[in-house]
Amino acid sequence: MRQHRLREGPALRPARGLAFEWIRWRLYAVLSFSFLLGFFYRMAPGVVAGTLMKAFDASGVALGVLVATYFYVYTAMQMPAGILADTVGPRLSAGVGALLAGAGSIVFGLAQTFAAAATGRFLMGLGASTIFIGLLKINTTWFRPERHGAANGLSMFVGNLGSVLAAGPFAVVLLWLSWRTVFAGAGVLSLVLGLFTLAYVRDRPEHAGFDPAAGESHAYAMPVAHWGRDLLAVLRNRQVWAGLCAQFGLGGSFFGFVGLWGVPLMHQGFGLSRTRASLYPTAAMAGLAVGALLAGWLSDRVGRRKPFMIGGPLITGFLWLVFLLAPWSPGWQGLSLCGLIGLIGSGTSVAYAAASETVPPRQAGMAMAAVNTGLFLGVAVAQPVLGWLLDLGWTGRMAEGARFYSLADYRHALWFSFALVMLSLIASAFIRETYCRNLVGRAPPDSRHRDEACTLVSDR
Repeated sequence: MRQHRLREGPALRPARGLAFEWIRWRLYAVLSFSFLLGFFYRMAPGVVAGTLMKAFDASGVALGVLVATYFYVYTAMQMPAGILADTVGPRLSAGVGALLAGAGSIVFGLAQTFAAAATGRFLMGLGASTIFIGLLKINTTWFRPERHGAANGLSMFVGNLGSVLAAGPFAVVLLWLSWRTVFAGAGVLSLVLGLFTLAYVRDRPEHAGFDPAAGESHAYAMPVAHWGRDLLAVLRNRQVWAGLCAQFGLGGSFFGFVGLWGVPLMHQGFGLSRTRASLYPTAAMAGLAVGALLAGWLSDRVGRRKPFMIGGPLITGFLWLVFLLAPWSPGWQGLSLCGLIGLIGSGTSVAYAAASETVPPRQAGMAMAAVNTGLFLGVAVAQPVLGWLLDLGWTGRMAEGARFYSLADYRHALWFSFALVMLSLIASAFIRETYCRNLVGRAPPDSRHRDEACTLVSDR
């Protein structure tokens, strides 16, 4: 039976030292900045929602579909992206993806019709779909297993900075530049990063002349199945499905609101200027960025995944009830509430590490892609459903060339977000604790041995 063989001989240098760190962090930075732009593409339409409705003469449902086109193709591409990351490698898949995303952003910025704008969003989603999975795959091959949670958390932190830039800072930039110019410029930057990815990223340390750094060299000596059989094995894994459903619920509730309807809510519902209204999604995304970083690091430190998976949606559900029922007002109350929803909701970000720890390492890309499918499927469903619920309460009033919805309309629609969080909580209850180690071929440790389990990989 065919097996992966590692390069042997004096050409392989130890995976340590300044040369190794320079190469590792260089390729990590290139992919991370491409991921950052992908997050910008996702979230920026929320700041210009009214402008887009006017530019393309769109209803709430139509705008939701236009923006969610990115998420439709992104969702459909997650499993193919995982297969590509596990077969052709993240260098090629993420590099070509960045080129496609850049082309899509330019098309969107230049679009004069709804169809052209949808085509641009389609290309952005198609290209960006491979970048995150490629980055997660790089984390599994260039970092040791007991650091995967922290590496993934740092990736989420950098990516979510793109969402922060897509809110308040983007609104400020719009005082001088048009949204079309910004999207076209971001597209050019994506093209440059795509070329850098193809030129400088290496899939595994061995490809750069180093010994394996991830502590998973045994995984590449395991018998290799056809990618189709690996995919079926991943799809039969109940832990992967639990992570998928958890991300569907929390991701859909959060990004459905922050990624599109948050700015219109604060602008129309509370009468804030568009620039001030953008501060609230900014606070939520900043909370998510910091929370993802902390969740990954803390999860590695305490050696547990499940408490973060359960605690995230449980507390976030309570915060949504406060958001929907409590008499809060714009200012520090609203900003704090939005920031906490992002900070606490980020707990489910450890689902990626948990999923990769329940399959053989060669299937890690597919497993993490399956979990990511849930997040973007949730967004793809939530954004148009929220638009549909808003249209149900629309009285025919127009403002600034776009449909005007009342604060009561927004609050009625956002009960759907609360329902999605409850779905995430139920799914998280079925997550199996991995204790920060790959469980394939080993019995899960009980609580008395979890500390030993978390250091076992480093002792191999």
